[in-house]
Amino acid sequence: MLRRRSCCGSVLADKFALMCSTPPPAARHWDGSSSHVRPRRSLRVDSCGSSRLLRRGQCGRCRDCGNWIEWYHRSSQRTVRLHPRELPVTAVPVACRWHVSSGIAYPSEDGTGWCRLPHAVLCPARPAPEADRELAGLRRMLAVNTRRLIDAGVFTPPSASADRLAPAAPECRPARPIVQILYVRYLAASPVDAIQCIAQTRRRHRCTSPVLAPEARGGQWTLMPVAAEAGQLALPAETMAVYNLAALPYGEQLRWRSQHCPQHAATPTAADLTVADWERFDPLVHSEHIHARLPTLRRRSGPAGHPCRG
Repeated sequence: MLRRRSCCGSVLADKFALMCSTPPPAARHWDGSSSHVRPRRSLRVDSCGSSRLLRRGQCGRCRDCGNWIEWYHRSSQRTVRLHPRELPVTAVPVACRWHVSSGIAYPSEDGTGWCRLPHAVLCPARPAPEADRELAGLRRMLAVNTRRLIDAGVFTPPSASADRLAPAAPECRPARPIVQILYVRYLAASPVDAIQCIAQTRRRHRCTSPVLAPEARGGQWTLMPVAAEAGQLALPAETMAVYNLAALPYGEQLRWRSQHCPQHAATPTAADLTVADWERFDPLVHSEHIHARLPTLRRRSGPAGHPCRG
C-alpha cells in the first residue's frame, strides 16, 4: 500500500511538473533574456586619429551663462560652441544654421529639415541680436535656466566671482592672461599657474596636475606691442603684458598648446576629457584683458577688480 501511494505521488508530481512552466536556466532572466553582463570597455584613442578628445568630453557648460554646450572642431581646426539639441530649419535664420559631419562643424545646412545652432546666438549673457526674433523663446528659456542655476548655487557669473575675489587679490595677477605659443597669441581661461591638464587619468577623471609643472621650465612675462590684425584700427594701448613661451623648445610649446602636463604629454594614448581652454586673442574683442603692467610689479593702490590695469 505504501508503495502504491509513493508511486501515485511520483506520477502526480511528474504530471504537475509538466503542467508548470519550465524554470529558466541560471544564465537567463525570468523573461528568457541573458543575465550575462558584458564587461565595460573604456574608450580609447585611435593612434591614427587626428584628435585625442573623447565624445563625452565635448560637452560642457558656458562660462558666461552656465547652460550646456557642445564643442566641435571646424575645418580650420578652430572650435565652435553649439547648442546641444537640433532645431527645425524653419525656426532658425539662414545665417545661424550649422551642421555636423564626421565630427566637424560647418556653417551651413546639410539639406535635411534639422540643423544645429551656435550658442553665442542664444547665450543670455550676451546682448540679443535684433534679427533673430524667431529664437526669442529659446533664448528666454535659457535665461530662466541660468537664473535657476544661480539661485541653486550651482553657477556663479564671472562678474560676481571677480567682484568677490578682487579685494583679496594681494598682487597683480591677470585672471585671463595673454599667452604667446609658437608666435600665436591666445587668451587663457585662468591664471598661468592655474591652467589644468585636460587629459584623462586611469580612473577616468580629469588630471589635476597643472600645465606649469614645478620641474618644467616656464615662460617669461614681457611687454609686447599690441599688434592689430590686418584691416583693424590701431588701439590706444601701445604695449601689453604677455606670457611669452618663445624661449621654450618646440616640444614644450606643443605641450602647452595641447594643455597637457609633462606626464600626459609623454603618454600619447591618454585621451582628453575636454577641449583646451585657449581662445585666439583678438585685441579688439578682448581689449578688457589687456594689461599695460607686468604681473611681477605690485601697485600700492588701484581700481577695484583691475589691479593690473595701467
